[in-house]
Amino acid sequence: MTEVDIRLLEEVGDLEAVRRLYERIWRTGATGSPVTADFLRALAKAGGYVSGAWEDGALVGACFGFFAPPAREALHSHIAGVLAEAQGRNIGFALKVHQRAWALERGAREIWWTFDPLIRRNAHFNLVKLGAGATEYLPDFYGPMDDDVNRTDPTDRLFVRWRLASPDVEAACAGTPRTATASGEALLAKGPDHGPRAGRTSAKVVTVAIPDDIEALRERDPALASAWRMAVRDVLGGLLDDGGTVIGFDRAAGYLVERA
Repeated sequence: MTEVDIRLLEEVGDLEAVRRLYERIWRTGATGSPVTADFLRALAKAGGYVSGAWEDGALVGACFGFFAPPAREALHSHIAGVLAEAQGRNIGFALKVHQRAWALERGAREIWWTFDPLIRRNAHFNLVKLGAGATEYLPDFYGPMDDDVNRTDPTDRLFVRWRLASPDVEAACAGTPRTATASGEALLAKGPDHGPRAGRTSAKVVTVAIPDDIEALRERDPALASAWRMAVRDVLGGLLDDGGTVIGFDRAAGYLVERA
């Protein structure tokens, strides 16, 4: 793991640095910042979690969250991000491991968050590297977001529950995550035109493909990106609505889902 200093943040200057960091990550500009320093200051004072990842004296990642009822048993991790140039060095992993330890010390049993189901690296990170479970599909959860990452794409999200004391999560945080290989039949695959192609199968375990790089696709071909959004919403969202369980993620095939 990269030598990185993860520490809790409370001072206004550090929290202002988090604001600027998030603006760079999501390319919002100052008028559309995902969070403000004064909000983070209040959150930290109220007992919420605000942390930063420092590498060679520079802030390269940050994460914050707040407790959910009942009785602070779960922490909702609202935003976590790492600069593009610092990705691939386990900084995001270090932030989540720190957040887990902090939450466990305060009696929390779970951490929740959401992520865009079309972003391949996030699906692998959350479901494989961290051992979290995706439990709910949320169509256009945040509504329109004014940044250069989401663009005009509906903000569909998968809701994740990270069960902090589970064997899968303990193993993942120790560096031995669960792995999954595609063994189901494709219910959604990538067609020869690189667009989504729905299939038909009665298999108990099915796979749901996603694009190789949805962020690049949004810039290059917004219509095709939108087609993927609607197809994944229909297939993956439909499976979860019907009681299906996401049992893994395969880099080549996509989501592995066991039908109810």
